[in-house]
Amino acid sequence: MKHRTTCRVIYGDTDRMGYAYNGNYFRWFEIGRTEMFRALGLAYKAIEERGIFLPVSECHARFTTPAQYDDRIVIETTVDAAVKGGVKFDYRIYREDGGALLAEGYTKHACVDRDGRVVRPPTFIRDLVGKRHNS
Repeated sequence: MKHRTTCRVIYGDTDRMGYAYNGNYFRWFEIGRTEMFRALGLAYKAIEERGIFLPVSECHARFTTPAQYDDRIVIETTVDAAVKGGVKFDYRIYREDGGALLAEGYTKHACVDRDGRVVRPPTFIRDLVGKRHNS
């Protein structure tokens, strides 16, 4: 599944040159995956209420063109179904007007229970993100 959501670059997201600060891309990645879960019918909060937490274990971003103050951006999020031991989300961020690629990257997430123990992604997570494999 490919999910898209939009947001606007606010003044507080930018540096003195008017470009979005690099750390904000990871916040936008989070917006992308949160809205993807919401669109699939299960908010992050509901996942945590079931006793499963998805801490980031690895992240990467490659910047192509800087986002600037007041740009409307599109956050495109997909799930990498090849990852079996957790969940990996891939992201592409575009400028809404014209579609210029601004950045792309990924985050990998472990699945942990309420006690912080790493567990296999539960069936409801695998089904939710289309990772229906036997594990």
